[in-house]
Amino acid sequence: MVKFRPSFYYLWGSQTLSNTVDVLYLVALTTYVLNQTGSIIFATLVPFFRVVAQMLSGLLAPLLIHRYRLSFLLTLAQSGQFMLFTVLALYLSPWFGGVNTVVIYALIAGLSFLDGWTSPARNALIPRLVDDSSLMKANGIVGTTDQIVQFAGWAISGVLVAAMGSFPVLVVVAVCYCIAAAVTVLIEDPTEAKRRNLFDVHTTVTMAKDTVGDGTSSDEKALTRWEVLKEGWVALWRVPRLRALTLMDVCDALGGMVWVGAFILVFVQDVLHQDEKWWGYINASYFAGAVLGGFIVVALVKKFEKKMFLSMIIGTLGYGLLTACFALNHTAWLALVIVLFTGPFTELAGVTRRTLIQRSVNKEMLPKVFSAQSTLLSTLYGLSLLLLSGIAEWFGIVNMYLLAALLSLITAVIGFVNRKAIQL
Repeated sequence: MVKFRPSFYYLWGSQTLSNTVDVLYLVALTTYVLNQTGSIIFATLVPFFRVVAQMLSGLLAPLLIHRYRLSFLLTLAQSGQFMLFTVLALYLSPWFGGVNTVVIYALIAGLSFLDGWTSPARNALIPRLVDDSSLMKANGIVGTTDQIVQFAGWAISGVLVAAMGSFPVLVVVAVCYCIAAAVTVLIEDPTEAKRRNLFDVHTTVTMAKDTVGDGTSSDEKALTRWEVLKEGWVALWRVPRLRALTLMDVCDALGGMVWVGAFILVFVQDVLHQDEKWWGYINASYFAGAVLGGFIVVALVKKFEKKMFLSMIIGTLGYGLLTACFALNHTAWLALVIVLFTGPFTELAGVTRRTLIQRSVNKEMLPKVFSAQSTLLSTLYGLSLLLLSGIAEWFGIVNMYLLAALLSLITAVIGFVNRKAIQL
């Protein structure tokens, strides 16, 4: 059994708790706004402001990553979220009774801005906290936990909000963020000099211009703010393996939104000719498959590690083929089975690709790379949602799923064409 450093468990635990309460607060606030305004548009602005704020945060994150320890940034983000949630809970409490949606949206934007650099920081910290031989297993464990949170979180949060109301749930969220922030203080980054005290927050790692690939640098002068902001973007383009993997992620992002609940509901009604119950069944089957896939990847990680490129291509092609089968199928129970089996292929492709990205540049550059990639993919998710909505409207829901399957095929082709760069 692989043993990780205690700091990995602190990171894993704090981020799992943070992701869980993220789901809780989204459901609680969306329900609250819907009940107060009676408007679906106002309710959908909750996730909209969240995505926009996270995108802006991702653009500016390299400036913070350049100056501060990653563990401190996680502590700062979750401490800030705890304080903002406390303000939000008090504002919406029965004693204050705040109903101004502008205030609510502003606080949501602030919370999401703080959250914008946590995912890049987490993904960049993982290879610092585990040995390279255990990296894929660590990614698999984190990915599986993420899926469990998504699978259980939405169902549990809906029940909690219905049973307790929005305000008590927000209080629980604030307390959980306080706990998560306290745990991140315990994370020790072995690539940094040991902290002299709690306020030793600046990074001791030298960030150098053109620091890519093997970790060498051609120019060790101080970087301007503009150079810091663009470092990750430049690395995405200049490092051949990163460029190929990012192009694959872009194709996946364009087609990955087909599993949004609204699209599945239309497919269930128009193609399978079933009611909303089957919509719930298929959603549950999708997340169950993702969790199952995560367990399979972790269990067989040594076999996948030996043939990582092949595993990534098989995962991508398998997912694309099953998506095409789902689009052409008209039997409800078979749709459940197909969706369940997409999970292992999705997780296999995702975990292998993330591991390869983490091995593409040195550990000092990696946070900026993840920050740039996170911003790019967040933007594409929003655009792909609009694009797929138009395709579903104009060409039909079946053709939308077939397009997603085609994009997976293109993703595999990109990987195969760039196999030399990826396998370096």
